[in-house]
Amino acid sequence: MTQSILGNISAEDFLSNYWQKKPLLIRGAIANFQPPIDGDELAGLALESEVESRLVVSEKWTLEHGPFEEERFATLPPSHWTLLVQAVDLWVPQVGELMKYFDFLPPWRIDDIMVSYAEDGGSVGPHFDYYDVFLLQGAGQRRWQIGATCDAESPLVKDAELKILAEFEALEEWVLEPGDMLYLPPMVSHHGVAMGACTTFSVGFRAPAATEMLDDLATELLTGIVSPKHLMDPPLTPAMAADHIPDAYLKRVKALLLETLDDDSMLAEWFAQFMTAPKYPMLVDETGELRSATVKHDDGTVSRYENGLKD
Repeated sequence: MTQSILGNISAEDFLSNYWQKKPLLIRGAIANFQPPIDGDELAGLALESEVESRLVVSEKWTLEHGPFEEERFATLPPSHWTLLVQAVDLWVPQVGELMKYFDFLPPWRIDDIMVSYAEDGGSVGPHFDYYDVFLLQGAGQRRWQIGATCDAESPLVKDAELKILAEFEALEEWVLEPGDMLYLPPMVSHHGVAMGACTTFSVGFRAPAATEMLDDLATELLTGIVSPKHLMDPPLTPAMAADHIPDAYLKRVKALLLETLDDDSMLAEWFAQFMTAPKYPMLVDETGELRSATVKHDDGTVSRYENGLKD
């Protein structure tokens, strides 16, 4: 039986009182945690062209994208830098096994496990994310500060390659030891700084923007999965011959779009396809990535989707 990563808190309590509501620190989330990858191995992954990686030097907040040459790591300063590698769960099976601890959440919601290695003082700056994240401490220590809840209008540092908050005031602060974990809901500002060399495992979740979903859904609708509906005029008057678009037309447009979306079966099929799309479609054969979800229909039948395709 898999140890609960939530400590003394039940899954029901966590989902009701913390998930997407407020942060939670869990000491000893994984007892005697032995990180399945270290800094040298992470740097090795960052040399590969197929692997998505970034390097942040925090003294000047510079950002570099991989793949990197081995010589780049030899020229880094002794402190204040961070290497981040996305989707390590796809490349290192032992990292992928950490997913089993999060079986109290829908598997199609999980995006990936990003692993970071930082030297002393390494950080990516105070920021916020639009998605939920669990920050599991691997080797070493990291000091985490959390601040206020932000939004899209929160001011950022100008001309910075990273989205760093221009204003950040710490409301709470903790030092995480190996096996400790911090859960952060979307939009909560946070700032992590390495206290000596350390690794952090970040379990992130998919949180697509409405515009992203509308774009994908529009593409699906254009493929003809539903019969197209066309705009019809509202009752016209001679005054409507002007170039001004009257409210009556806008109401017709809104009603037509809502009518098109008012198909639960179509939306369920599209959403399952959308949320199970692989993170790296061109690398599925190499990574073995598998995302799946099922949809139950009104007639009781069930459709299964794997990697964006109906099984």
